[in-house]
Amino acid sequence: MISLENKVAASNFIRNIMIDDLQEGKVKEIITRFPPEPNGYLHIGHAKAICLNFELAREFSGKANLRFDDTNPVKEDIEYVEAIKRDVQWLGFEWDGLFFASDYFEEMYNRAVLLIKKGLAYVDDLSPEDMRKMRGTWTEPGTDSPFRSRSVEENLDLFARMRQGEFKDGEKVLRAKIDMASQNFNMRDPVLYRISHATHHNTGDKWCIYPMYDFAHPLEDAIEGVTHSLCSLEFEDHRPLYDWVVRECEMEKVPHQYEFARLNLTNTVMSKRKLKQLVDENVVDGWDDPRMPTIAGFRRRGYTPEAIRTFAREVGVARANSTVDEKMLEYFIREDLKLKAPRTMAVLNPLKVVITNYPEGQVEMLEAEINPENPEMGNREIPFSREIYIEQDDFMENPPSKYFRLFPGNEVRLKHAYFIKCNDVVKDAEGNVIEIHCTYDVETKSGSGFTGRKVKGTIHWVDATQAVPAEFRLYEPLIMDDEDSEGTFLDNVNPNSLEVLQGYVEPNMKETKPQDKYQFFRHGYFNVDPKHTTDDKLVFNRIVSLKSSFELPKA
Repeated sequence: MISLENKVAASNFIRNIMIDDLQEGKVKEIITRFPPEPNGYLHIGHAKAICLNFELAREFSGKANLRFDDTNPVKEDIEYVEAIKRDVQWLGFEWDGLFFASDYFEEMYNRAVLLIKKGLAYVDDLSPEDMRKMRGTWTEPGTDSPFRSRSVEENLDLFARMRQGEFKDGEKVLRAKIDMASQNFNMRDPVLYRISHATHHNTGDKWCIYPMYDFAHPLEDAIEGVTHSLCSLEFEDHRPLYDWVVRECEMEKVPHQYEFARLNLTNTVMSKRKLKQLVDENVVDGWDDPRMPTIAGFRRRGYTPEAIRTFAREVGVARANSTVDEKMLEYFIREDLKLKAPRTMAVLNPLKVVITNYPEGQVEMLEAEINPENPEMGNREIPFSREIYIEQDDFMENPPSKYFRLFPGNEVRLKHAYFIKCNDVVKDAEGNVIEIHCTYDVETKSGSGFTGRKVKGTIHWVDATQAVPAEFRLYEPLIMDDEDSEGTFLDNVNPNSLEVLQGYVEPNMKETKPQDKYQFFRHGYFNVDPKHTTDDKLVFNRIVSLKSSFELPKA
């Protein structure tokens, strides 16, 4: 079987930089890292970053680390740490080193002390509001804090007392002393440390001061010997501060930061804060809800790591932000599953059909291919008897023109079975059709070579006597418009993003397991839900429908 992923590594500007750095001897080995903050589950945008960091390191026989930027205990949790590790491994990657920013807190503290001794950092008592007011504007420089002129000795004393827990949250911060008139706001004496009397998932209550991301991140890269620190474009203006921290903290190894465009998908949100809000307000069924753009959500829905990796490669690495149509991701899961997924039949909105001239009590086994696009998967047997279920929308009592499915007097083919003709309908007291009566033609059995007449419609079915009850969950985009549309993103939540139906599947599905994937005739690709499926109840998530208008652009 040809893999969807068998393709030459695509060139991009970061890859070209790495090639040049190796050839020119600037680096001896490529070392990258994926550095998530453990304050939520990873989403599809993180998947792109994971693939980029790990695959480039793999291509150049280098190293890729997984490092948790756990510098904010208020928002972080061990649950997120474990979820992130699962996601990275599920995507198909193993890290060379597993690190935590909190592993380096002592060294970071010592580097901050070094800055104070060099006169490049000071303890500030300003409130966050006053600090914001004195920061200046795009046209006006900032104003020096009245505490900027504190002596080195006073700053060392106050910083040590901050560590010892003498001050309350927000009472003092440590700031870098750089340039309050800089055109780059990130260089206007940024905060390096803040006080937070919160228990940390890794260090417990050992610390009550925590480094800010912009101070910790470059130090972590330098400590680990990262050569190419890859991040999204939003951090481009932070690069001067990144370089300043590495230089002024006198780090032995000097990493370099390179920015690339983040991944944006239509009809979703790509913000952990917003995704957490959806979870906290019970808009969705947890972080792994199949409507969520999280890696856990895609996994539960039924996406494969192969499809996501190929999607990430095809999106590529660019310097300009753009939004990718979600149909592109759907294209790759279809391509990945079309040769892997067994074909079977499922009826999502059942309507009973009684074949009046079929012998009562008789059951025959019909043969069908498991996957016509992959004959090596072999065949399966399907029971057929006097009573079957079809889809409700495969029958109309008074159909419009060019309706080729069942209606009174019309004949259709049952997939893998016989021609049947509708003769009568049974209705309830409200006039709803609850059962239809048909006759079959024994000579029209599928595979028999019958050529006597043709029918225009083919419908699927399941045997009513042996069918397995199942629940089907059909999904539409969670967000009706893009993230940049008017109103809050919660105003754009699609109230019809989930439809739950009760129907039946073929009896050979009794032994199916969570995360097994199938193509249901005419309905699409489905995955056995790992969260709600039990020994007594089968639940299927629709991964994607069968067809789309999306076409992959030609190279």
